[in-house]
Amino acid sequence: MTACTPPRTDGADRPADGKPSRPSRPRRTTATSLAVFGPRVLRALGRSGSPREHSPPPRGGRRHGIAGPDLSASVAVFLIALPLSLGIALATGAPLQAGLVAAAVGGIVVGRFGGAPLQVSGPAAGLTVVTAELIQRYGWRTTCAITILAGLAQLGLSALKVARSALAVSPAIVHGMLAGIGVTIALAQLHIVLGGTPQSSAVDNVLGLPGQLADPHRAALAVSALTVVVLLAWPHLPGRGGRIARKVPAALAAVAIATVLALAAGLRVPRVDLPSWSSHALPGLPEGPVLGIAAGVLTITLVTSVQSLLSAVAVDKLVTARKTPKTPVPRSDLDRELAGQGMANVVSGALGGLPVAGVAVRSVANVSAGAVSRNSTILHGVWVVLATLLLVPLLDLIPLPALAALVMVVGVQMVSITHIRSVTRHREALVYAATVSGVVFIGILQGVALGIAVATGVALHRLARTRITREERDGVECVRVRGQLTFLAVPRLSRVLHQIPGRTRVVVELDGSFMDHAAYETLHEWQLSHVAHGGSVELAGRSGARIAEPASGSHACCRPWTPWRNHHCGEHTVEPERKSTAHQLASGLSSFQRNTAPLVRQELARLAREGQRPSQLFLTCADSRLVTSMITASGPGDLFTVRNVGNLVPLPGSESGDDSVAAAIEYAVDVLRVSSITVCGHSGCGAMQALLNTYPEAPEDAAERPQPPGTPLQRWLRHGLPSLRRMRGKEHTWARLSGRLPADAVEQLCLTNVVQQLEHLRAHEAVARRLAEGTLELHGMYFHVGEAQAYLLTGTGGVDDVFHRVNPTSSGRADAAPALAQGSGRSRRAQATA
Repeated sequence: MTACTPPRTDGADRPADGKPSRPSRPRRTTATSLAVFGPRVLRALGRSGSPREHSPPPRGGRRHGIAGPDLSASVAVFLIALPLSLGIALATGAPLQAGLVAAAVGGIVVGRFGGAPLQVSGPAAGLTVVTAELIQRYGWRTTCAITILAGLAQLGLSALKVARSALAVSPAIVHGMLAGIGVTIALAQLHIVLGGTPQSSAVDNVLGLPGQLADPHRAALAVSALTVVVLLAWPHLPGRGGRIARKVPAALAAVAIATVLALAAGLRVPRVDLPSWSSHALPGLPEGPVLGIAAGVLTITLVTSVQSLLSAVAVDKLVTARKTPKTPVPRSDLDRELAGQGMANVVSGALGGLPVAGVAVRSVANVSAGAVSRNSTILHGVWVVLATLLLVPLLDLIPLPALAALVMVVGVQMVSITHIRSVTRHREALVYAATVSGVVFIGILQGVALGIAVATGVALHRLARTRITREERDGVECVRVRGQLTFLAVPRLSRVLHQIPGRTRVVVELDGSFMDHAAYETLHEWQLSHVAHGGSVELAGRSGARIAEPASGSHACCRPWTPWRNHHCGEHTVEPERKSTAHQLASGLSSFQRNTAPLVRQELARLAREGQRPSQLFLTCADSRLVTSMITASGPGDLFTVRNVGNLVPLPGSESGDDSVAAAIEYAVDVLRVSSITVCGHSGCGAMQALLNTYPEAPEDAAERPQPPGTPLQRWLRHGLPSLRRMRGKEHTWARLSGRLPADAVEQLCLTNVVQQLEHLRAHEAVARRLAEGTLELHGMYFHVGEAQAYLLTGTGGVDDVFHRVNPTSSGRADAAPALAQGSGRSRRAQATA
């Protein structure tokens, strides 16, 4: 009987709109009332079938309500979009109404048909120079026609499905683009805050800043300072009154308070002045040279498309990183987003508006304000329309310094310290700095292109930087190659190898993850020549372990993790239905003795002499799909493994005559002196499914009821009831997988069970003593079987339980089981190579 099988997923844990939500509790069935534990536990454990995990939920009725966060976020974005749209229109030389048209169309059209739910589109600062040049050369009506043609080109690109290429951009470039835009916006708005007028470029704004600081406009500075203070202090208002006040968006409160006080004090500051629509111009037929117009269409298409797609990728990262609200938001569909941008440009050009693109400033404000769906983007466009039609007298009272201060704060917040630390940790600070500098001093598109060029140069430098050293140790020539071994390193490698005298024993240590064909041929030919002249050559990896020759012949497809089922390699030619377990076992043993035993015999002989010295106690489930040595890339003597149904750790004194788990813990901690203990759960655990089926809506004290003796399996599963209570309790936060909520109740219980069993471990005397001494670490791990993806737990203790994805290229994390993380990454690379 298989211990754990995938749960049955039928979409019952999803809301009607198809979006993931907090897993709901399964409904009680009639069979549950017959017995607390019964045959259904065994049926749950032995259920056949393997439906796809994370399969698309069934489509249900669409909810038409607008969430509160969307409403407040739309107001905050509207307050930013209105002055920015007018300012961009003024900077390009277009009619001021054109900026409002683009803002409304970007919000409504892209918000409804685009593929990035939280991205806000409208007239973008990155298009200012391009649009101004087109207006100056061809006039406003022809520029509108060029905008329409660019939108049609975007629709064509969307049909070709080319938008996914934006994902190839380095995160350092995306973060640098956001930071550069933030710096540019903050510098421009700072002049308005001080009562002056911003210049056309960031460089001019910096050069003009000393003079502006020397003679500020006191009234404008007072209004701006008040806006900033209210904006920053509003989310931290104390007491009951503060909780009530915080329901009003901070942006709205700051602008409203600044407006009221400016009117009450009679301050003379510039205010919003909405233009009249009587002179609004619509597009006309393009007039000018065909090549020039075609170049304008191509430029608008490329700039708006690249900026929108990069902004969509950046918005996805921001949504994943934010902690509140925890409502899941679908990731961007880039091809659909490109189509939405194309539709918006067609409509905006037809109505006499500026070109439309995804705008990072408004998108960041939308995410930061807590938006949870595309309704916030659509509503912001509706507010722009209503404001320009109905609220002109009221909006004319708003001081421009207050709006400038609001935009300046948003721009400063776009320079994220977290992003800077991240790119520095990944050694991409140069790429980030180049992108920021390019965006600030040259332009958005040019800055991104500069970032891509620097990132490419850094990658080539890392690929070409290979250190080759040679030394003699105890009569053995050791050649160590650190870095990627490519054709660029072949001359140095050949020179070092040919300096080695003949008839010597040579060990070549390859400390890298890549070797191209030229390097392989050079190394292989030298090896054959050296052996032919009486020498010996041994190839080793970074740890000094010997690299075996590749398998040949009919056994090339065999690996230590090759499954018996449906395997037809070599002598495995018996039909699956005619195979006996004895044949499978004998065939597997024969393969081990022939292929694997010669490679591990020396290591096992050493372990036999020295005894086992594992570094970790690895406690996991008995599920047959969980191969611990494969997912951790560990070998003999590395892990002291304990497996049971549900990876449970009974509390001391609760095992009812079975002390096997407690004995293993005591032996590993006190005798073997392991340095860490890892509890590993996995997706589709049948034990967790059995608990949910047995207690679909059990009260919190269900575990305290007297239970019938039941079978040994039923009695064992009672040790998982604390995990069930923890999941349904309100005193603990929900565990997450790399920022997302679990797909269903079974996955949530699997994650919660790992956290709960770590607490059970702390209750064991031997573990508690070693933890107090600081000589033992506890780690949680979750393995998603369907994705072949390992996750490591951080933030244990119920405060912020998050299982982070293990990066295949990572060499381990300082805050989570370094050896385990490194092993998981090596395992995935090995499987991909196989």
